[in-house]
Amino acid sequence: MPQREIMEAPPVELAPPVAFAKLAALESALERAIRGKAEVLRLSLVCLLSRGHLLIEDVPGVGKTTLAQALARSVDCRFHRLQFTSDMLPTDVLGVIIYNAHSEAFEFKPGPVFTNFLLADEINRTTPKTQSALLEAMNERQVTIDGRSHALPNPFMVIATQNPVEHHGTYPLPESQLDRFLMRLRMGYPDAASERDILRNFANPSEAVERVLTAEHILQLQALVHRVTVDDSLVDYMLAIVERTRQNESLTLGVSPRGSQALFRAVQALALVEGRDYAIPDDVKRLAVPVFAHRVVVNARAALTQRRSDLGDRIIEEILSQVDVPL
Repeated sequence: MPQREIMEAPPVELAPPVAFAKLAALESALERAIRGKAEVLRLSLVCLLSRGHLLIEDVPGVGKTTLAQALARSVDCRFHRLQFTSDMLPTDVLGVIIYNAHSEAFEFKPGPVFTNFLLADEINRTTPKTQSALLEAMNERQVTIDGRSHALPNPFMVIATQNPVEHHGTYPLPESQLDRFLMRLRMGYPDAASERDILRNFANPSEAVERVLTAEHILQLQALVHRVTVDDSLVDYMLAIVERTRQNESLTLGVSPRGSQALFRAVQALALVEGRDYAIPDDVKRLAVPVFAHRVVVNARAALTQRRSDLGDRIIEEILSQVDVPL
């Protein structure tokens, strides 16, 4: 089916049993590429079904790029990997207007962002000017060039990887851009058994990932997410956590309304991935750190005690322990 038809056609409703079977197949395909990281894989699927963008942060060599490639290649969609460097320009991401001598007119040549899955590899290696080129695409799913707006394909997801800010040669993402990532995940080192398996099967695991879903399937699953029931008591629970971040003395910036919306969507998506049509308090507790920790800004006094990136996680975990869980 042509991509234009997929983008414009309304998703056909998918029966829940079929949806759960397709999600299980997708998760199994990813597990063959990424060993010993079941929770990271599940949360990546949650981000995809929530129509969100994913930021994967960790030290080099632990599988950030492999995870991003595997997630994109498991779906039969257009995929583009863009390696960010310090000399990149916004036009290298968005596209450029050139003069066509044959037609004697200016034409827009789309850039790599016009795809379904964009792997922005080492996004914090490029300058803030180039980083900001993705802001409109991530928020409004369109790109404006020379006063004209160009819609992006649907589904559209940015999967960005970055090295921790303590590493040399990095440009920390501004708060406005971090807020547009629905989740930030960390891979961590594999356990001994998983690393042994990696050594025994040394290859590019993402290339072996089979395509188990189509773009239309993803749109159908995303539509099902909105049908998951979230009780009012859970909404109050989420808002109580958000309010605590805005009042915490260790934070200069709490969670924005965009952040609370992101948590609501992610909770619905996690319930669907887990095979439920209703959300539970454990969904909120499980998602609060990956959805909120990168959105808060730690003040200078608190940041002196330990690494800033870790402190945001700990503050969110502390807030979770202080807020009453609904029965």
